[in-house]
Amino acid sequence: MRMILNRLLQAVLVAFTVGLLTFIMIRLLPGDVAYRIAAGRYGYDVVDSAAAAKVAAELDLNKPAIQALGLWLYDLLRLDLGTSLVSGEPVWDELVMQLGHTLQLAVTAIFLSLLIGPPLGILAGLNRGGFLDRGLMLVSTALRALPQFVVGLGLIVIFGLMLNLLPTAGHTHGSHLILPAVTLALGLAAVSAQVARDAMVDVEQSQFYRFARTKGLPEGQVFTRHGLRNVAVPIVTYLGVQFIYLVEGVVVVESLFAWPGIGHALVHAIFGRDVPVIQGTALVMGLMFVALNAAVDGLCYIIDPRRRDA
Repeated sequence: MRMILNRLLQAVLVAFTVGLLTFIMIRLLPGDVAYRIAAGRYGYDVVDSAAAAKVAAELDLNKPAIQALGLWLYDLLRLDLGTSLVSGEPVWDELVMQLGHTLQLAVTAIFLSLLIGPPLGILAGLNRGGFLDRGLMLVSTALRALPQFVVGLGLIVIFGLMLNLLPTAGHTHGSHLILPAVTLALGLAAVSAQVARDAMVDVEQSQFYRFARTKGLPEGQVFTRHGLRNVAVPIVTYLGVQFIYLVEGVVVVESLFAWPGIGHALVHAIFGRDVPVIQGTALVMGLMFVALNAAVDGLCYIIDPRRRDA
């Protein structure tokens, strides 16, 4: 209960902080807000100063900033994220559809990363100093150093243009999910593989693991009974840190592959100065990060009996 209450308090603070900072940063962006919104509505080719003036009058964009922020916070207390300045649709309705695509991409990326990273890290830890260990460290370090858009562009060039095996953009077919999910998964797997490798090395050198071998247990039973759960705790714990990579990664990857999620919507909303959509999208991403960390804490509580005893 204490953990749940702490996470609920954190969610409230995240909501206020995200709304405040997003509002301030949008106000500090250069350019005419009314012109940008009009361009988002009618297109840059046909918008003019008259259309911008009409939008400014319609949306009352000249009201004091503190008043606009106060109205947004008041609406937030009523669970109302407002209406898009560009499309005129409720922000909630737009985010529900976009969030579904983002969750689909995020869950697939996490699943793939867990299939790739931890097993390779555990094998490398069990064969410390071997070829697999050295090769894994080299590849994982390179993947962590490369920006996500570079990894994504590399996959597009190889599998989309050279081999012509996978589509490079869109979302109409299941195959469109593969390249963006793999782009995210490779970065996540690079980190989880190193964490799993270091955790396996520490567990293998521990006294309880050596004692299990001394008792004459087969190597498979030693690992499943005494190694797997102890290795899983730091891996699951580090997932909370990886979610930072995931939340910021969806913005880059969705834009790169034209995946219609909240990250892609956030970029378009910033260009169009659609403040309610920007604040709503950033708020959902922040609360999603809090929820994922709460899930990690709960899973660690289940896996590690020492936390329950404490």
